[in-house]
Amino acid sequence: MSTTYSSNDVLNAIAAASKALSARKEEVNRLNVFPVPDGDTGTNMSLTIESVVSNVARLSIGASGAEIRKAITTGALMGARGNSGVITSQILRGLCEGSAGAEALTTETVAAAFEKAVEVAFQAVRKPVEGTILTVLRDSGAAAVDARKANLSTVDAIECIVAEAYASVQRTPELLPVLKENGVVDAGGFGLAILLDSFAAALLGKDGTMVDELAFARTAAPKVEIEQINDWEGSAYRYCNEFLVDSEVLDPADALEFLATMGDCELCVGSAPKFKVHVHSNHPDQVLAYFLERGQISEVFIHNMQLQSAERTEKLAAEQAAEHKPLGFVAVAAGEGNAEILRSLGVDVVVSGGQTMNPSTKDLLDAVGQVNADAVVILPNNSNIIMAAQSACELSEIPCGVVPTKSVPAAFAAMFAIDPDASLEDNVAEMTEAFAEVRTGEVTCAIKDSKDAHDNPIHEGDVIGIADGAIEAVGSSVEDVVMELLEAMEAEDADTLTLLAGEDMADGDFAALVERIEEAYDDLEIDSHRGEQPLYPIVLSVE
Repeated sequence: MSTTYSSNDVLNAIAAASKALSARKEEVNRLNVFPVPDGDTGTNMSLTIESVVSNVARLSIGASGAEIRKAITTGALMGARGNSGVITSQILRGLCEGSAGAEALTTETVAAAFEKAVEVAFQAVRKPVEGTILTVLRDSGAAAVDARKANLSTVDAIECIVAEAYASVQRTPELLPVLKENGVVDAGGFGLAILLDSFAAALLGKDGTMVDELAFARTAAPKVEIEQINDWEGSAYRYCNEFLVDSEVLDPADALEFLATMGDCELCVGSAPKFKVHVHSNHPDQVLAYFLERGQISEVFIHNMQLQSAERTEKLAAEQAAEHKPLGFVAVAAGEGNAEILRSLGVDVVVSGGQTMNPSTKDLLDAVGQVNADAVVILPNNSNIIMAAQSACELSEIPCGVVPTKSVPAAFAAMFAIDPDASLEDNVAEMTEAFAEVRTGEVTCAIKDSKDAHDNPIHEGDVIGIADGAIEAVGSSVEDVVMELLEAMEAEDADTLTLLAGEDMADGDFAALVERIEEAYDDLEIDSHRGEQPLYPIVLSVE
């Protein structure tokens, strides 16, 4: 068996690994210890790898090793979702940095890549925990180093790394007690083992001939995007057409003559087999048809210049009218009710997401770019989004800070602590301190058998109440569980209770719950709203 692998072999193996993890993401999700319907480690990791494949697929054929590594690291970081996705992105970054300058895939270069991946990934996590994806990575890296010391072949080294990854996954319950208690292995570690295994299988040809998935992604169908640009003025035509043509038979002179009959600003540059075409025309269908008869087209952009020109004045006026602020705010929330409340408290952009779908680093970075302010504060409102928010801050050209809120009610408290005259750093500190005393509770349904914080059994379908990360109440009705949860959270000593009704909570049931709480807690000020969050009929906080 040949042990010489091209860049295309490696990229196809990455695509195959992405495909394998996507197919098994629910299997990974089910390993999450918490029995709530938002176990999304597999989903987050698969979305991160899918972003890598998509980004690499946009590279021109024959891209250099440096270009490929940059596409992998950029795609991973911009597509990273949740903690598992961010860590995965850092693993890929380390593998790329560790392989920089390598001319071939060998046992030595693989070991160097893993050594760097371990270094970079562990640096990304402030308090690494044993028995997680980081442990599996470190053990796999150690196997790579051992293979180098033993002078194993590249094939044998890769097989040893995969075997050790799975062995490390099997050991995670012995390192992390919560895994052992629930009879599962670490979800992130298992996801990494799947990636390594499927990558190796594709690279080594264990499952037969690989389909060139990256080439398919490039050429299966032309990508058509219609958007508005600013170059319509001065042209008598409506559409600006731009695309690439792959052809061995296209005559550029004939093509230019044709384009002149279609419109103006015509260009056909390049040489066989790659050409770039540009023309302003009212008939993009005829332009595309001409070139489709002579080759393949890709990267098609059709800009409606007339619409852009008509809306340009209005858009500029709106931008000028928007008040520029010293400090702006981005928050993550699920449910339009929660979003409306956050906007009423001064949040400029609300990114849809939370328990069931973690926004990516790019989503948060794009949101920061929409804020008309000198500096921006991000409120992630979920523990699994904090790392993505921190990555967005590091990448942003606008000064950013993260207030590490883990719930929407915590964000409410943080927003009340804003001082518009203070600096970004001072506001982050004050807002962080403001929500420190807020205790958050969530009510949902268990999706599998488990145990609560006191080792009592939980059955699939039970209503469960979670207080600051611990399952403190179990029952058959939302109302009873809320009351039990309030008792566990010592609501009798609190001053204020905030209640957010989910999309599945009927108005009548919500009103009845509020009335019952008022009867049980005379001195508690209750602030109730429709949050409309999915899967969680009640989210609450006491302070």
